[in-house]
Amino acid sequence: MNKRQFKLLLSGCLVSAALLSACGGSNNGSQSTSQDSKCQEKGVCEKAFDTTVNGKKTGLYTLKNAKGTKVQITNFGGRIVSIVLNDKNGNPQDVVLGFDKVAKYADKVNSPSDFGASIGRYANRIFHGQITCDGQTIQLPINNFGHCLHGGPDGWQYQVYDVVSSSDKELVIQMDSKDGDMNFPGNLKATVKFTLDDNNGLNIDYSATTDKQTVINMTNHSYFNLNGDPTKPINNHTLYINADNYTPVDSSYMPTGEIASVEGLAFDCRKEAEIGERITNNDAAHQQVKFGNGFDHNWVLNTYKDGKGDLNTVAASIYSPVTGIKLDVYTNEPGIQVYSGNFLDGSATGKGGIVYNQHAGICLETQKFPNSPNVKEWPSPYLNPGETYHSVCKFQFSVK
Repeated sequence: MNKRQFKLLLSGCLVSAALLSACGGSNNGSQSTSQDSKCQEKGVCEKAFDTTVNGKKTGLYTLKNAKGTKVQITNFGGRIVSIVLNDKNGNPQDVVLGFDKVAKYADKVNSPSDFGASIGRYANRIFHGQITCDGQTIQLPINNFGHCLHGGPDGWQYQVYDVVSSSDKELVIQMDSKDGDMNFPGNLKATVKFTLDDNNGLNIDYSATTDKQTVINMTNHSYFNLNGDPTKPINNHTLYINADNYTPVDSSYMPTGEIASVEGLAFDCRKEAEIGERITNNDAAHQQVKFGNGFDHNWVLNTYKDGKGDLNTVAASIYSPVTGIKLDVYTNEPGIQVYSGNFLDGSATGKGGIVYNQHAGICLETQKFPNSPNVKEWPSPYLNPGETYHSVCKFQFSVK
């Protein structure tokens, strides 16, 4: 074990111990049991998030609507912790993966995850962690198969956002990322606004400004399981993606720079297709799918044309025949990374003590294409002083 690994392990253990102490507290017999039971009835318990991480206060914020739908978000990593809505039989279902204590989210050593996170500065992968800003080559930290993934090992999923405002309908959080944060240039101020409407639409609005040229690519990394039971994999879900093309990857999951047609491939989801048939049927699976035991690819959305995304047309959707719950995704971004939980391996135990095995959840990450800073022909992730970055993702839930 080298010095850096030892420091990371020691730091992780200290943070975990402190948080477990803060969140657990002392038990007062039946009173504590009663409170915990009440929390479970209503969703994740807020007191398990009421602490500090790295000297900053964390909490759990709940959005509610007239349909009884509830979305819980923590400002640690800007993470969606739970989304509870009624299924076709009127039974409440939590449709995202996550933990029931902030301590587990913060423990990078024992429970590393990006569950539900507001990813920044740069979602997805950057080739060899290198970008060029203002004519200067910048080396970012390497943390995934020789590349920089999701902003590096201390990306925003492991930082505490400041809460600007909160109500039953809306939560606004902000990240003041200093020049040199994970070696990204520029003092960057980013805002994420979550809004829940009475039609079960969860709108996520991202904006940012900088004082130096930099790159930015934000997304939400929720793992959805519309079965409401993560012990049942998402293989039974149907998947629709409004895309004629995708970006192939190499064995390190880095796009090759090519844009290829989905025609005749497992990636052709222009008509609803069962996910399990596409990612586990070895006869039908393309070599690209076999690389990662499932989808971990970017689709080139048909909803993006002439530099603009169509927020009125569905970009992608998933549906569970078990609960009848459907999720439609709308975005102004050019791409969507679909990740079928291939690296979930049973090492993470989530809410309710459920072990998350492979394909327990699926991510629908609206964003610029992976490695866009290094492919000039693709939509640019560069942000300059005087400009404002703006990205929108809407998760629209319904039941049929």
